[in-house]
This record gives sequence, structure tokens and C-alpha cells, in this order.
Amino acid sequence: MEGKAKWTRITYLAGVIALIIGIVDPLEGSVVILTGSFLIALATYLTHDPQWKPFLISFIMITAGVFSLFYLSSLGGFGGSSTLSWWWGTLILPYPAGWIMAIVLLIMRRRKREHNKQPDTSI
Repeated sequence: MEGKAKWTRITYLAGVIALIIGIVDPLEGSVVILTGSFLIALATYLTHDPQWKPFLISFIMITAGVFSLFYLSSLGGFGGSSTLSWWWGTLILPYPAGWIMAIVLLIMRRRKREHNKQPDTSI
């Protein structure tokens, strides 16, 4: 059981690192962000974390947005001289929304962990 805990911890940390590194270039790093969100969702599922469902939803949102991004890129983009209007860009919105959701969940987890580690000073 200890080996499984070690691997899920490594998977979780790799996912967090990928989620942060991918933002350096959101277009080219979209695959890295997608992989990172998958690793976090997998690690939280395997450890039976109560927040695994929000991480899964975040992964699904990022997946939908990234696939839309690549599909629209294969069509030549949108707006400007393209035949697609700017409104087609709304299909990409789940990608940044899912990334923001994942980052907020990670911050909430960290703050909760730090809050629980503080000694009880109440009387």
C-alpha cells in the first residue's frame, strides 16, 4: 500500500508541475496542461480524495477546450480574414475556465492543509 501512495503522490506532483509549466505558452503548452490536469484527476481518484470530481470536471473542460482549439486551428482559425466569425472562439473558453478551476482547487487544498496543520490555540 505504501508503494501506491508514493506513486500517486508523484503523479499528483507531476500534474501540478505540468499545470503550472504549461501556462508559459498556453497555446503550445495546452497538451502539457491537459496532461497535468489528467494526472491530478487520476491521482485524486486513486487516493479516494473527496475533491476528485471537481478535478475530473476541470479535466473534461480543459479537454473540450483544447480539442476545440486544435480543431479551429485546423480550419484556419477564426476572425480576421478567416471564414469563421469571432464567435467560434467561444468554443475554446472551457480550456481557460477549466485551468482556472484546477488552480483554484489546488490553492484551496493547500490552504486547507496549512490550516489543519496549525496548532489549536483556542482555550
